[in-house]
Amino acid sequence: MHTKSSLPEGYREYFHLDLQKDKKTALKINVAAAVLMVGLFILAHFAFVPFSAFIAEGEGGFNYVMLRFAVLLVGYILYIVLHELTHAAMMKLFGAVKIRFGFTGLYAFAGSEADYFDRTAYIPISLAPLILWGIVFTVMLIMVSAEWFWVVYFMQVGNIAGAVGDIYVTYKTLRMPKDVLIRDTGTEMTFYSKDIR
Repeated sequence: MHTKSSLPEGYREYFHLDLQKDKKTALKINVAAAVLMVGLFILAHFAFVPFSAFIAEGEGGFNYVMLRFAVLLVGYILYIVLHELTHAAMMKLFGAVKIRFGFTGLYAFAGSEADYFDRTAYIPISLAPLILWGIVFTVMLIMVSAEWFWVVYFMQVGNIAGAVGDIYVTYKTLRMPKDVLIRDTGTEMTFYSKDIR
């Protein structure tokens, strides 16, 4: 079983992360995400499809440009919901009892106050949206025309850059003792272990 409903005897807090209060770590994650976004933008512009294709009116005129903006906006909002549902589905797969969803004003989240995940479960839970939607968007990028490339690519960039926090948490988890248990409420993560020296 990869999920426990209570903390086993002898476990103590090993590390705590609250990105709403830990401004320094949050800033580092946001800067890394911004740098990644710029890098991915430059890569696509010069290696794949020039950005001018996104704002080109073409045969559809200005309304067609606005349609692409609208699809991007709605698509990204839908993606955010699907991203959190992917986290939640993985939590359920690994035995979570009760999952809660929310929005802090800065980001959406899925979490559980009643479950403690081991490392084998928590890493897939963290990385599932990046991998799943990364594959979906890559397939879509292969299929869409040049004028729709940037609509999908912006969602892919959001998927990758938005996962910087998940990647950071995965990195921290991998550096924890092997017996670590993680309680992720969605807004903060607490790591527990017996192996505290």
